[in-house]
Amino acid sequence: MAKRIAHPFSLQIALLNAAILHLDRGEPELALQLLATAEALVAEQRLAFIHEPRFLRGAALSAQGAFAEAVACLREGLAGRPVRSRPYGLARLAEALARQGQHGAALRAAREGLQAQEETGEGQWDAELHRLEGIALLGLNRVDDSQNALEEALRIARDRQAKAYELRAATCLARLWGERGRRPEARELLAPIYGWFTEGFDTADLKEAKGLLDELT
Repeated sequence: MAKRIAHPFSLQIALLNAAILHLDRGEPELALQLLATAEALVAEQRLAFIHEPRFLRGAALSAQGAFAEAVACLREGLAGRPVRSRPYGLARLAEALARQGQHGAALRAAREGLQAQEETGEGQWDAELHRLEGIALLGLNRVDDSQNALEEALRIARDRQAKAYELRAATCLARLWGERGRRPEARELLAPIYGWFTEGFDTADLKEAKGLLDELT
């Protein structure tokens, strides 16, 4: 539609939000293609970005396994003090740091993201930030605190009917329970939310959930 009405700013919005969607689906290459198109459009039309592009690029690099590059890119974006998309950038930084094994730094990033959401009133990334907080706490061997954070992530996602984020939180919590000998409870938690989906079974989150369910059987 943005192309049809020839409205550059609307096209940028569509491109960047589509890139975020592909990142959520675990498709970093497609996200980077859309980001490149958006960056060219912004340069040509002299527009301001609605999302900090280095957050999207950093998230894509993290998904591709280039964690050091991802962390550098995300920190560079955060240094610009973006307000609107700062919680998203901190969520992706927490994820990249955790995947590097830097759990203390990941915890700080997740909690800074939660604080930024309180300050801005934007709660879009609450569930993700609490989930990443839980992952970081588990990496620090703070198991009970990790469980509390993951349960909070699950509660928020359910309250908002955010099924994709509910699946992520349930997968993390079910894995924790499974490792603590609570396999029946873990399967009972994860199976209903996995069963809710009727498509997207080739995406990273659903594949991970299915693999865990198979392990818990």
